[in-house]
Amino acid sequence: MTKATFLPVVAGLALCAAGAWAETPVLQVYTYDSFTSEWGPGPAVEAAFEETCACDLQFVGAGDGAALLARLQLEGPSTDADIVLGLDTNLTAAANATGLFAPHGVNADLSLPIAWDDPDFLPFDWGYFAFVGNKGEAAPASLQELADSDIQIVIQDPRSSTPGLGLLMWVKAAYGDEADDIWAGLADNIVTVTPGWSEAYGLFLEGEADAVLSYTTSPAYHLIAEEDASKVAWGFEEGHYLQVEVAGKLAGSDQSALADQFLAFMVTDAFQSIIPTTNWMYPAATPAEGLPAGFETLLTPSKALLLSADDAAAVRDAALDEWRTALSQ
Repeated sequence: MTKATFLPVVAGLALCAAGAWAETPVLQVYTYDSFTSEWGPGPAVEAAFEETCACDLQFVGAGDGAALLARLQLEGPSTDADIVLGLDTNLTAAANATGLFAPHGVNADLSLPIAWDDPDFLPFDWGYFAFVGNKGEAAPASLQELADSDIQIVIQDPRSSTPGLGLLMWVKAAYGDEADDIWAGLADNIVTVTPGWSEAYGLFLEGEADAVLSYTTSPAYHLIAEEDASKVAWGFEEGHYLQVEVAGKLAGSDQSALADQFLAFMVTDAFQSIIPTTNWMYPAATPAEGLPAGFETLLTPSKALLLSADDAAAVRDAALDEWRTALSQ
């Protein structure tokens, strides 16, 4: 082969390789930071889905759950996201109001503690909010007792974090018009307010507070991953607020079929079996092998509290004002 013929062949091979690379579809999923962490579900979900999709699944961390909605509202129709994963029912009404989401079209056998009929948002896990403290230490029996105590707590900002917003809804659902009195009592218990869950939980583990706003499932991490039974969720007599985390497909996605494939995959055993020991939540569709040993030891709330998506949207501003007023005193 002469040099003259060799060069076009090399160039042609390079173009073919570039073309093959360019043809690999990319699915971009906005989610919260802890989902994408090395200890979160993201890496295992990415590997499992890419085995089936012949695609490049890219998770993009966008702060905590509530920050996802803020980013989406800012980007609008020009967003690069194909899917948003990590909103919850306290945010779905506001997300729907953007007009950016399309129906998911998935008919799944879900194992949620509530009926589910939202055509635009599909659940991937659920759990109950709770304060987590150390076993053996004095624990309040209600939000009111916590507010009346000297127990030091760390919570998350409701403007950026779904657990933070969940606490506002919890107080509102349990105490209604008396919610501002509860916040007035809680204000001096709060050591600090963090942007997201990871920062708050880290401060608790470092001993900066007696307890942290988290989930009834959080002790399962310590029990299963660390063989440490020293962390407990406090059971409150007024009940615990339910969180259902969801994903939704963007109507403007240029990978619509691939987004549909991911949402259908999300409720299969391949995805759902990853959730309990990485996101430390209950899977939205219990996998065939069931829940890991240790989950049977977790607190089961005596009463579940939940505002509808519309009711949560209706009281959100008032609840934020109550929270801000109390913490500014």
